[in-house]
Amino acid sequence: MATLNTPLISLPRNPNSQDPNPTSITVNNDRYFANHPILSAIEQCSDTKQLKQVHAQMLRIGLFFDPYSASKLITASSLSPFSSLDYAQQVFDQIPHPNLYTWNTLIRAYASSLDPNQSFLVFLKMLHRCPEFPNKFTFPFVIKAASELLASRVGRVCHGMGGCPEEALELFRGMEAENMKPNDVTMVGVLSACAKKLDLEFGRWVHSYIERNKISLGLTLSNAMLDMYTKCGSVEDAKRLFDEMPEKDIVSWTTMLAGYAKLGEYDAARRVFDAMPRQDIAAWNALISAYEQSGKPKEALAIFHELQLSQLAKPDEVTLVSTLSACSQLGAMDLGGWIHVYMKKQGMKLNFHLTTSLIDMYSKCGNLEKALEVFFSVQRKDVFVWSAMIAGLAMHGRGREAIDLFLKMQEAKVKPNAVTFTNLLCACSHTGLVEEGRLFFNQMKPVYGIVPVVKHYACMVDILGRAGLLEEAVELIEKMPIAPSASVWGALLGACRIHGNVDLAEHACSRLLELEPRNHGAYVLLSNIYAKSGKWERVSGLRKLMRDSGVKKEPGGSSIEANGIVHEFLVGDNSHPLSKKIYSKLDEITTSLKSVGYVPDKSHLLQLVEEDDVKEQALYLHSEKLAIAFGLLSMAHSQPIRIVKNLRVCGDCHSFAKLISRLYDREILLRDRYRFHHFRGGQCTCMDYW
Repeated sequence: MATLNTPLISLPRNPNSQDPNPTSITVNNDRYFANHPILSAIEQCSDTKQLKQVHAQMLRIGLFFDPYSASKLITASSLSPFSSLDYAQQVFDQIPHPNLYTWNTLIRAYASSLDPNQSFLVFLKMLHRCPEFPNKFTFPFVIKAASELLASRVGRVCHGMGGCPEEALELFRGMEAENMKPNDVTMVGVLSACAKKLDLEFGRWVHSYIERNKISLGLTLSNAMLDMYTKCGSVEDAKRLFDEMPEKDIVSWTTMLAGYAKLGEYDAARRVFDAMPRQDIAAWNALISAYEQSGKPKEALAIFHELQLSQLAKPDEVTLVSTLSACSQLGAMDLGGWIHVYMKKQGMKLNFHLTTSLIDMYSKCGNLEKALEVFFSVQRKDVFVWSAMIAGLAMHGRGREAIDLFLKMQEAKVKPNAVTFTNLLCACSHTGLVEEGRLFFNQMKPVYGIVPVVKHYACMVDILGRAGLLEEAVELIEKMPIAPSASVWGALLGACRIHGNVDLAEHACSRLLELEPRNHGAYVLLSNIYAKSGKWERVSGLRKLMRDSGVKKEPGGSSIEANGIVHEFLVGDNSHPLSKKIYSKLDEITTSLKSVGYVPDKSHLLQLVEEDDVKEQALYLHSEKLAIAFGLLSMAHSQPIRIVKNLRVCGDCHSFAKLISRLYDREILLRDRYRFHHFRGGQCTCMDYW
């Protein structure tokens, strides 16, 4: 059977040339197959039998799985003169990922039917299942259903839920002016609008209004108020309300837990979790996700292990996506691989979210081949799956392959988005593909309808800067239609480090610090530039400026997974149980390397150090060297040593790792803040271009 990977028509050069607003989701935009003859046949159908025949043909050639094509079938089956809502519902249920237009069409059809209640049911499913938010077309149809049922209160709630919170609050003020008495349902809508606007002051006024007017504070309204307080950042108000609530359900507890977790109050979140009368999977997910999204992957994995041991709830898709993300951050491939096997054993289908998470995990844990295996194993791929695989190739320095995959993505009729181009430009940056980077950047708006944002400009500055085209990079910054961000100036500063341009580096650093005065990375980069130029007095001056400003350099940290356990090392760390053996191994390694000509590169030090032996010792303590020594001690010769570092790897450690890979005949994969370095036989895949 043909699928979307089999091109049905050629992709237009500029699919958005007729669309002045290509990113709008209020209309049915994804029209790659708009001219397909089968879609024309839909418009010629005069009864349901003919429509079913077209449906069968669409299934045979794979056209049904294109969201736009499926939406045309739904429109005909639900809104045509011969419409059949039963058939429309059956068709809709077969669509794997209905687009927003399709949801709106079914809601509209039910709103005008003999059973408008169904419109609300579809709307509720849409809120749960559709990745896009309801838009200005959705709410009129739902409100129409409310008017058909004379359900004015429900209509007001729906109005309050719109992308229009300000209008909802104005409507509430209008009710007040006309002495119309709101009830609890009305106030749920008002509180929802407050939460969307993050208007804590007005939210508190609404709370007091409810009390003054003796509006029934039932469970639903109490939960809406809890949600408002936590989203507006006042966990104190939420806690007071929570303690006073005579009745609480799982939503109340989970909202309170998520509120604490969002603010980083993990101990309080844990106390709420432990006090819950019943811990369903949503509560576990809230805790795991909070740690993972706050850069605490080790804690997130600890909660996941606790969930596994407790057997109180079964992990769902949300659990696994969050846990895989934590594995990605830590480089915990053993656990990530176990989750992959678990999904297979549970018979879980790889939907887009799980596929993307697996590709990201394998890529970031250093197993690009496994990531590619997952990518090619799934028949249907959305833009995020394609983009994740392009990112994986980019971070491993396989820029040409990333570009080839982007071209295949277009052949598959999958429309790229802003993330796709960020990943594509990163691929060009990591492999020095300047012309290709220029081409893709210049095509973004005219060909693909995607307006470049600051991330894309930062990538382009990086591409030009790394290649030594500093004047062109500066010119691009000066012509930016938006204000350059710290990331743009940081990219230019990084390029100055590579090419030793002190004057431009000082300018870039100054502009960066105007935007982010406490950015320690700016000081470190400028210090390295000074050190490389032998300007040690300026290194010392920078060090003093950092001390006076209270800016501290982020300590270097590296993690390595051995036998399913993640071991972490900080610079100069001696807390590991095998610390003595690790340092002894380092002595052995250093002696061996020096015998073949290794000379420590002392320009990679922030501080001014006079004595050569002290400088050398400072380099000796870098976290990735400790992790490599541990890997040599603890892992079989056949196992690659996989290391994740929180900062950019310094030049000395890079040379160190290359020599070890040759002398010890070991494969070393080191992921730093920006990319992967794959050392083998004394060479690195970055070709010293990083």
